[in-house]
Amino acid sequence: MSRRITINPITRLEGHGNIEIFLDDQGDVQRAFFQVPELRGFETFCLGRPAEEMARITPRICGVCPTAHHMASVKALDDLWQVEPPPVARMLRELAYHAFMCEDHLLHFYYLGGPDFVVGPEAPKGERNILGVIGKVGLEVAGRVIATRRRVRGMLETMMGKVVHPVFGVPGGVSKGMTTAERDEFRKIAGEALELSRFSLQVFRDVVLKDAQNLGLVLDEAYTHRTHYMGLVDADGKVAFYDGQVRVVDPTGRRILQFAARDYVQHVAEHVEPWSYITFPYLKQKGWQGFQDGPDSGVYRVAPLARLNVADGMATVEAQQAHDELFATLGGKPAHQTLAFHWARLVEALQAAERMQQLLADPAITGTEIRRLPKAEPKEGVGVVEAPRGTLIHHYWTDPQGLLTKVNLVVATNHNAAPIAMSVERAAKHMIRNGQVSDGLLNKVEMAFRAYDPCHACATHTLPGRMPLRARIHDGSGRLLATLRQ
Repeated sequence: MSRRITINPITRLEGHGNIEIFLDDQGDVQRAFFQVPELRGFETFCLGRPAEEMARITPRICGVCPTAHHMASVKALDDLWQVEPPPVARMLRELAYHAFMCEDHLLHFYYLGGPDFVVGPEAPKGERNILGVIGKVGLEVAGRVIATRRRVRGMLETMMGKVVHPVFGVPGGVSKGMTTAERDEFRKIAGEALELSRFSLQVFRDVVLKDAQNLGLVLDEAYTHRTHYMGLVDADGKVAFYDGQVRVVDPTGRRILQFAARDYVQHVAEHVEPWSYITFPYLKQKGWQGFQDGPDSGVYRVAPLARLNVADGMATVEAQQAHDELFATLGGKPAHQTLAFHWARLVEALQAAERMQQLLADPAITGTEIRRLPKAEPKEGVGVVEAPRGTLIHHYWTDPQGLLTKVNLVVATNHNAAPIAMSVERAAKHMIRNGQVSDGLLNKVEMAFRAYDPCHACATHTLPGRMPLRARIHDGSGRLLATLRQ
């Protein structure tokens, strides 16, 4: 008789989810499902509101990555009113965004993904957390991580008014400029962020690359998918976070698409399944072929490793060196190893910190022209940034008075939804054999989604605003007797 294994809740991610694993009579995995039991609501309750409120509303989607939604929204508003921010405003937006990217990537490494490597994937579950990491790296290192993150977040608060709910970007610019004193202080913070990014990459080398077991996990076929990849590139084809064109490459690395943000609807569609509230985007030119990888599949991946795969290189010197080391170790470009997303994340943190220093070294950043007032009649606007978790699209339609008539948010975790489901099932089939299940093995299954740093708070939303609690009651043989819901 078949058995069911439920991992609920899954841990160390933003939002909620669970994994259902079905075993056959031999105890091998027949199917595994990554389920998101939350319902999206933001796109509906924003209708009828003034569009300019979106830059203040959408950061409420997620307290972990509010800056990404804020910037995507502001860029959509620029496009809606056909206004180009002055150079100073763009520099300030970029600075804030790169500070956020650096801080968020380091958060994931130390708090969410890193424990699986630093503490060990099969360590007791009570140790696979930030406290376990502190126990391994020491209080001095932990204090440095916490202090630098606090300093970067303090910088963001000074620039944007609030960290979690920014009031910074406005259509055509920003609400606040930068003083010379602030610039000088921010340069010190950028230097600290750069040093911590360098240090974190060295931690990854020491803990993962020099450890045969951890490196073996990264290279394991259990965590490998040969998919298409999507990400923003700048005018030179380098990795971009704030602005650029969307590029897509196939599993061999061949470029098959490159388009402006406004044109995403020509290339991306969304599939739905009855067992999850999350949508599954795919490439229109390939069509939805199901949960499979390969050149004929419409499935693609976003997020750090995807950005490195699509780009011609990194936009800064040290990050380029780290980029080259990554691909040399993984066997060339593109790299398909899912757990290598963790490594790519640290390479990007390095670029973000370097870019912070570059922007702060430009005297023009303290200029006073920080906004151009919009004058065009609004109709439709699209804004795209690269969130830490991948390509983030905000698309707004309004009436002539600027009241929203339609909203579409294609969040990074939505793009990765199909690959996450595929990765979880693949890992489960490799890890669970003959009915032998342990906490460590189930954690290795969870590692398959953790590498994507998914944010289901962004991708889906509970109505009426709370997570539906489910309690399953089983008998001694594991047979499900009843399910109680809140």
